[in-house]
Amino acid sequence: MPKDTSIKSVLIIGSGPIVIGQACEFDYAGSQSARSLREEGIEVILINSNPATIMTDPSMADHVYLLPLTTKSIIQILKNHPQIDAVLPTMGGQTALNLCLEADEKGIWKDFNVRLIGVDINAINITEDREQFKQLLERINVPTAPAKTATSFLKGKEIAQEFGFPLVIRPSFTLGGTGAAFVHKKEDFDDLLTRGLEASPIHEVLIDKALLGWKEYELELLRDKNDNVVIICSIENMDPMGIHTGDSITVAPAMTLSDTTFQRMRDYAILMMRSIGNFAGGCNVQFAVSPDEKEDIVAIEINPRVSRSSALASKATGYPIAKIATKLALGYHLDELQNQITKSTSALFEPTLDYVIVKIPRWNFDKFEGSDRTLGLQMKSVGEVMGIGRSFQEALHKATQSLEIKRNGIGADGKGYKNYEQIIEKLTFASWDRVFVIYDAIAMGIPLSRIHEITKIDMWFLKQYEELYFLEREISLYKVDTLPKELLLEAKQKGYGDRQIAHMMGCLESQVYKLRDEMNIKRVYKLVDTCAAEFKAQTPYYYSTFEAEIQTATGEKYVHNESIVTNKKKVVVLGSGPNRIGQGIEFDYSCVHGVLAAKECGYETIMINCNPETVSTDFDTADKLYFEPVFWEHIYDIIRHEKPEGVIVQLGGQTALKLAEKLDRYGIKILGTSFDALDLAEDRGRFSELLEELKIPFPKFGVAENADQASALADVLDFPLLVRPSYVLGGQGMKIVINKQELEEHVIDLLKNIPGNKLLLDNYLDGAIEAEADAICDGENVYIIGIMEHIEPCGVHSGDSNATLPPFNLGEFVMQQIKDHTKKIALALRTVGLINIQFAIKDDIVYIIEANPRASRTVPFIAKAYGEPYVNYATKVMLGENKVTDFNFNPQLKGYAIKQPVFSFNKFPNVNKALGPEMKSTGESILFIDDLKDDQFYELYSRRKMYLSK
Repeated sequence: MPKDTSIKSVLIIGSGPIVIGQACEFDYAGSQSARSLREEGIEVILINSNPATIMTDPSMADHVYLLPLTTKSIIQILKNHPQIDAVLPTMGGQTALNLCLEADEKGIWKDFNVRLIGVDINAINITEDREQFKQLLERINVPTAPAKTATSFLKGKEIAQEFGFPLVIRPSFTLGGTGAAFVHKKEDFDDLLTRGLEASPIHEVLIDKALLGWKEYELELLRDKNDNVVIICSIENMDPMGIHTGDSITVAPAMTLSDTTFQRMRDYAILMMRSIGNFAGGCNVQFAVSPDEKEDIVAIEINPRVSRSSALASKATGYPIAKIATKLALGYHLDELQNQITKSTSALFEPTLDYVIVKIPRWNFDKFEGSDRTLGLQMKSVGEVMGIGRSFQEALHKATQSLEIKRNGIGADGKGYKNYEQIIEKLTFASWDRVFVIYDAIAMGIPLSRIHEITKIDMWFLKQYEELYFLEREISLYKVDTLPKELLLEAKQKGYGDRQIAHMMGCLESQVYKLRDEMNIKRVYKLVDTCAAEFKAQTPYYYSTFEAEIQTATGEKYVHNESIVTNKKKVVVLGSGPNRIGQGIEFDYSCVHGVLAAKECGYETIMINCNPETVSTDFDTADKLYFEPVFWEHIYDIIRHEKPEGVIVQLGGQTALKLAEKLDRYGIKILGTSFDALDLAEDRGRFSELLEELKIPFPKFGVAENADQASALADVLDFPLLVRPSYVLGGQGMKIVINKQELEEHVIDLLKNIPGNKLLLDNYLDGAIEAEADAICDGENVYIIGIMEHIEPCGVHSGDSNATLPPFNLGEFVMQQIKDHTKKIALALRTVGLINIQFAIKDDIVYIIEANPRASRTVPFIAKAYGEPYVNYATKVMLGENKVTDFNFNPQLKGYAIKQPVFSFNKFPNVNKALGPEMKSTGESILFIDDLKDDQFYELYSRRKMYLSK
């Protein structure tokens, strides 16, 4: 049956600002879905309040509404567009589903004659209401854990008395495990039950017997109107039940499942999907399996929408779930659609993986001082990375190298734990760095049986770790000039980085690299092709691995490389790695626009990134995608293989910028602003000398390398002082101190965490107004794309401030100073591309806080507010294709746009929520107001001095 031709206009509901538990994977899903609909000639109307994403870019849909996700906004859109036939709510996470339900309850869809596609209301209700779901599973004979529903405190107490402890409390209708908790002992029950009942919008919780130590699996399914079901991917959690799957290390395909149990699990999943309603689309099903030879299966939950795992499964298999799910929602059958990678097989063809993927979450506990860092049922991670390798060990190493937490991989980098008690504690109370601690435990000689007993991690995974450690011990017996080729090849095949191998032998990374080169142990690139090379793939989506040389009959030796290098002029865009506080989806937006602009200029575009949630790692965004760590060794090998004209570093946040020095040292061309100019802006000493030459004021400051120097500086500079390390993003480690004792404590703490770093002490301008400007410069001309004024005073990190565009309270004299300073600094830094400058204004004098010659957090916001493609223009300037004067700038904004930060403090109930110089927000929304009399602006302004944290 072909598509339903009565559908000509569809409303997609987005997921709103990024919070812990609902991140950029839904931006990826929404973007895929919009493209999929437009391919069919269907008009797309989109609502989402997040300005940082690709999804809300004007190019993504016919009409984009940057409005709050409320039924009031829905009614406004439906009145403006009476032609809307259907709504697709499955691409925007729990936020979109809940909004869709609310609109249904209020009769909005009925009033406007709009139908629901991709899911039905019945399916949402059954799967979200824990009691209904349990009854359904009993009817269809799918096993579940013993559980009962409580809608009151008293009922909850009765259930606990019946079941005994440990228990699990799970609220209905929540996302990211909000309000969920393990209760190990009676004393904690009352508090956790209350929290669970409050977290659920319908004040209902499911209390079930804790399946502690059971193994956890997920299946990603697609189903069409004809009841065909395909299982796209099986995912195994390395961590057992008890840790939210968003916080678990996950592996695809499933590694430790017997074939018969996998078949039973498939049957259950298909039965569940077919029984929750008559709809066509995507589904995610979670199971627990007993860790004994019986392998009992228990169903945990089913989500009738695309999820965090479906973004991961799409990247893991190359099968774009959201795109196909959208086509199925229109009525297509799976056998009528093409496999997007091979272009020759049908979409009714289950992907086969001839490689392994490992996903590791990325946490930001350092931003939430005092937070409980143990992992449990409530998700706490802010992003994730994925590694692809030919073995679990290689993928595990690549994923750990992608995390950007100053580790070179699993162990073998001198940064492991050496204290027995600390290791046991981190294993017992699942810690965020347990993935590394397992290696440390083996290195210390703790037996695998003991590690398994504590963590309940399957023995197969622990043996993989043990093999790695044995290899490290063996290599440590050699020196760089005696290491046998087969051992070096084995270490590389198991994912060890050159830095780790150098650490084992006590030599330099460059010596290992040179040895690899001499021995011809070079990375080869393989296609992610969905079909284990059974059919030819058309899509250039690659991962790297190492292979032993093959010798032909004529004696010729070679390794098989599937990445064919063309003769076209090429450009590499470095991605921003995992999402984290301070560096989020806004850099993905910039990278995607950079790629599209370079394509327009006739370049072959090459994207390097390791974040499975984003649009930049979509296999058809760039001409070639290398799904690899943004880690020097991997990048250098790709550059040597592809030989690009140059590399763009200023779109991928601090991640890409930090690699500029190495690129420069290795003679690789940086497109746009030079490394020297980037370094000049980061080096406070050099930058201040530049400002003095330009006669531009800046707060008095000094540089210290230890506590004594800091104390001596304090005598000269006067308190309060702003203390910060150099070369960091998101205000990491920044603090305002008001006396010598606070200063000493903070300096010692900083140098412990970031040894060898220079610390900057600025005279903090108390009570100053903060503003920032973004501009594009071609080295000769400067165009200021936007000036924003922060509602909060100077001292609250710009990422945590409400910012208004244009400014609301700065006089002509101050505005002129901002414009003059911006132009002077952009030209003096020889900027080619984007630059962001932050200002403090006191007594009508504009002081410079800092300048960043790169894409900033605010560029997507300004582009959306003014309706102009600024990243596209800036990229063309970086490539030397255009001058600033070539563009016809025509910003359109009625009234004001306000960038509003969004926080995820509800995940960390005991944390200090006061704002200060260190960024804590996880996302942002955009608010448009006609004038300053607007109530929402008035409320923001009246709260602006809320406790600056010292």
